[in-house]
Amino acid sequence: MKFFYAEHLSAGYGKSRVLRDISFSLEKGSVVGVLGANGSGKTTLMKAICGILPHEGSCILEGTKLESLSSRQIAKQLSYIPQRSGISIDISATDVVLMGFNSRLGLLEYPTKAMKKAALEALAQVGLAGIEQKNYLHLSEGQKQLCILARTMVCQKKLLLLDEPFSNLDPEIRGQMRLLLRQVHQQYHTTILFVTHDLGEAFSLADRMMVLNNGKIEAIG
Repeated sequence: MKFFYAEHLSAGYGKSRVLRDISFSLEKGSVVGVLGANGSGKTTLMKAICGILPHEGSCILEGTKLESLSSRQIAKQLSYIPQRSGISIDISATDVVLMGFNSRLGLLEYPTKAMKKAALEALAQVGLAGIEQKNYLHLSEGQKQLCILARTMVCQKKLLLLDEPFSNLDPEIRGQMRLLLRQVHQQYHTTILFVTHDLGEAFSLADRMMVLNNGKIEAIG
């Protein structure tokens, strides 16, 4: 059984089709980079897979059709990190990491002591020990991305989707993020699909690369 595959996936915005009938598969534990010019469909692909964007076609994860699941059920299977977190409220760094457990909690159910411990450990692992109670909105862009990565680490999802996660970071933080991402992959054997404009980044992280052009897969391998 294939770990993940997309069949005849098409998606867009309104009447405009950005992604046009693409099919591909991911092996379990692989790291695949997605390259392409602006407007080629990279972000649209990520949003379609995780169910944020309505689409045609199917995404199958370990035999389960994601389109048949609720957004909460999808969140238990995969994690999506967009270019920007979308967090705009005053919330502590720890609480941001604890958001990774939301799909496991019921309505009005609070995180357990074990979850809080895991969140603190994840923050320390990404080098953010000491800022646990700081306002997320007051962190630097690099710290915010590290915080989001810590949230991903506590999730331990089967599939991780990253949309240019390092694009707005300075070179030092970019290098740190790449190293941490490798650690996440090695520690949890997570399958990763990530979008990048940086060829060097793609070659340093990916087992395979997929090139999108005008909504179609131009090359993969």
